[in-house]
Amino acid sequence: MRAISATIPALQDVSTCTPTLLRHTGFGAVVVAAAFFCGHAKAADLALKAPAAAAYNWSGCYIGANAGLGMASSDFGSSVDPGSHLLVANGDPAAVGLAGTGSANSTGFAGGGQAGCNLQSGSFVYGLEGDVDYFHGASRFSNGTNTLSDGTPFTINQSATSNYIATIRPRIGIAADRNLAYLTGGVAFTSVNYAQSYVDGPSGGIVSTPGAGVASASKTLVGWAAGAGWEHAFTDHATFRLEYIYASFPSTSALGAISDPTGGTNGLHGSANLTIQTARLGLNYKF
Repeated sequence: MRAISATIPALQDVSTCTPTLLRHTGFGAVVVAAAFFCGHAKAADLALKAPAAAAYNWSGCYIGANAGLGMASSDFGSSVDPGSHLLVANGDPAAVGLAGTGSANSTGFAGGGQAGCNLQSGSFVYGLEGDVDYFHGASRFSNGTNTLSDGTPFTINQSATSNYIATIRPRIGIAADRNLAYLTGGVAFTSVNYAQSYVDGPSGGIVSTPGAGVASASKTLVGWAAGAGWEHAFTDHATFRLEYIYASFPSTSALGAISDPTGGTNGLHGSANLTIQTARLGLNYKF
């Protein structure tokens, strides 16, 4: 009995988790049952106290691709100088300039790639991104229902065409584990081909010979861009995003001339500004 009594205290670490078993079972059963139940109790306790998984960290650099829809919009302006084909006294230069003033837009596929880096501090994510997208925007404005002072019909057309858009933009966002909502803004680049054409037809009276003219220009433009997006990390290295970007560019101006076979001429001025909007989906690989 003393041996058993002396042995039982040595099992207190085990029996603390099963005191009832010690009082109602034999010594051998106590040891086996206590070890079994105590081990499982401690394992369950450890499982309950296991730390939560660490939140996703957006810090790092990435590269990816995007695709979506783009829309180009332009406001066109036109004016005609005093001259010998269209006479100021008849109000024809002003009429042509008014007819050449309007706006137009076009939509099409936009797609390309992007690369950037992020740094996360607490819930805030700071980043810098650059992207280049193919986008063929071709806004065209035509006015062919007008007549000059003597009844001569004339048509004036304008167009602004671009084939890409590129941006460099800082980003700032708020992260909630694997989700990131962000705002972005920076500098935008594109090139534009602008053209204005004019033609009229003879109908007797003041304008007895047909006149025609063109004003055109090609430029690389630097503007600004701003937008917003949402990004989700569906693995530790792969993210999916939805993004909207609005870009605005300065006007492109051109100078040409309207002339006729008899030597009559007028200076022809044209201009067009340009905005490009893109809504796109993107996939990134984070290093």
